[in-house]
Amino acid sequence: MKKLLLSLALIATSLASAQNNTNYWQQHVDYKMEVDMNVENFQYTGTQELVYTNNSPDTLDRVFFHLYFNAFQPGSEMDVRSRTINDPDRRVGDRISKLSEEEQGYLRVSSLDQKGNKLSYEEVGTVLEVELDEAILPGEKATFKMEFEGQVPEQVRRSGRNSSEGVALSMSQWFPKMAEYDFEGWHAAPYIGREFHGVWGDFDVKLTLDKDYTVAASGYLQNPDEIGHGYSDKEVKAKGDTHTWHFVAPKVHDFTWAADPEYIHDKRTAADGTVLHFFYKDNDEIKENWKNLQEKTEALLLFFNENIGPYPWDQYTVAQGGDGGMEYAMITLITGERSFGSLVGVTSHELAHAWFQHLMATNESKHEWMDEGFTSYISSAAMNQVMETYAENPYTGSYRGYLQLANSGVEQPQTTQADRYNLNAAYGAAAYSKGAVFLAQLGYVIGKENLDKTLKRYYDEWKFKHPTPNDFIRIAEKVSGAELDWYLNDWTRTTAKIDYRIKEVTEADDNSTKVTLERQNLMPMPLDITVRYSNGEEEMIYIPLQMMRWEKSPEHENWTVAEDWAWARPTYDLKIDKPLSEIESIEIDESQLMADVNRDNNLYTAEDASTQEEEQE
Repeated sequence: MKKLLLSLALIATSLASAQNNTNYWQQHVDYKMEVDMNVENFQYTGTQELVYTNNSPDTLDRVFFHLYFNAFQPGSEMDVRSRTINDPDRRVGDRISKLSEEEQGYLRVSSLDQKGNKLSYEEVGTVLEVELDEAILPGEKATFKMEFEGQVPEQVRRSGRNSSEGVALSMSQWFPKMAEYDFEGWHAAPYIGREFHGVWGDFDVKLTLDKDYTVAASGYLQNPDEIGHGYSDKEVKAKGDTHTWHFVAPKVHDFTWAADPEYIHDKRTAADGTVLHFFYKDNDEIKENWKNLQEKTEALLLFFNENIGPYPWDQYTVAQGGDGGMEYAMITLITGERSFGSLVGVTSHELAHAWFQHLMATNESKHEWMDEGFTSYISSAAMNQVMETYAENPYTGSYRGYLQLANSGVEQPQTTQADRYNLNAAYGAAAYSKGAVFLAQLGYVIGKENLDKTLKRYYDEWKFKHPTPNDFIRIAEKVSGAELDWYLNDWTRTTAKIDYRIKEVTEADDNSTKVTLERQNLMPMPLDITVRYSNGEEEMIYIPLQMMRWEKSPEHENWTVAEDWAWARPTYDLKIDKPLSEIESIEIDESQLMADVNRDNNLYTAEDASTQEEEQE
């Protein structure tokens, strides 16, 4: 497994030194599951053997499992929330409330034991609460054996059967899944509609279902010559009416699969050796797009390798399924009936999640802006290159989304738990747009070169772990040398806004020009001031932010560093050693990478001076 062995070796050494809070640790799981799926009624039964390693310093006397499919029942928290929020997800709406018993989803544990002793447990919505027969001491392993049964819901959100594009099975979050326990305790949030958090481990899964179905899954198929279906060139004759597909997925925190009797299965080996798998419906209207997607997917993979760090697994799968686009371990499910640009765009975003969620696995319930925002940032950069648009600022869409949120009056801090935003639109803008601007704007604050180095060092130090916002900003501080706690705090933990203006421009007695700048809202920033002169010359004046205790490297051939601006001072007088008559324009942040909520007062021109003179006369 080419790169994975090296990555796993690095984990052993890096776990000892990485600092999440004080001494970093993380739990570990080893799953073995065997599942039988009935494709006539979409019900399934399974067995699970789970070896859980308690790497924490704590004694655990209970554990929790997620039972995600229980969300797809009338009266569930997901159903009620969707029917009571002011802007429900159009894919959900009131659909769950109208599901019949045959259309609903469920996941039930029929038996659970620890060391042969039956355990006491209670199903509470989408969470199984389990009292242990014997506490798990620090450093100890516990083995749980379980029998479970489930029913795949009609496709409503992410998972389900019979999607709108006719994919039979989109099997994400389908098994009883151990909740994460970390330095903050248990993370057993109910499934209400947002995303996920999981324990790193190894999966060994056997899926038995109708022989005519082709399966796309996390992990490596162990018996391709027994299966065929594009995994092997060998002609396979089914023994009976079913096939058993055996997959192994090492060092992941999830296992997902999709299946359909009409899947076309293509493969492409990327320049780095990664085998790319593509599964899509045998539909003449989409075939050309899906064939053309394959070259672009390789280009995207190589872009992320170069700009974040090497993809460590031996394969990645893009499968038609789900209800939009959603990332899982070593696989994404996306809807496939799209324009080519949209198909590449959704693949870019979901593939980027292989890094920002499936390698740097943040808690998506608490820090959703880190995975969605970082992914939006890097996938926009990738699309700009791969689709050869070469926009100077590929993040304008993210800035537009954030500025609409900031000026809407409905913004909540990014520390809001993902399910507890007042509006779905506010969640989306905070997670995706404001999260992407966090990175793009950080490039403005510390310089693009330092940002690029930060992303790569973040990968090096936090791959295969669960980083927090503080872990990321500490990397940025170490790379740049700047103090950045103010940036993390004000941007992610408050709704403070950035709003600077050119208040007044006057000529001084010594034939210089005085520019009075004003901070009109609470969030501070260092400022790049571009001054253009009537003789065609141009100057960049950099005003450092005092609390950063640092200065940015020159980004212009004519670069001047002014005195620091302390936050408590709302105004700042900037002196330009030329008369006002020689100044053509003065602009705050010409790059527009600083997310100023009102740019109308960021530019002064010679025409403004003429207008002022006329008004005075």
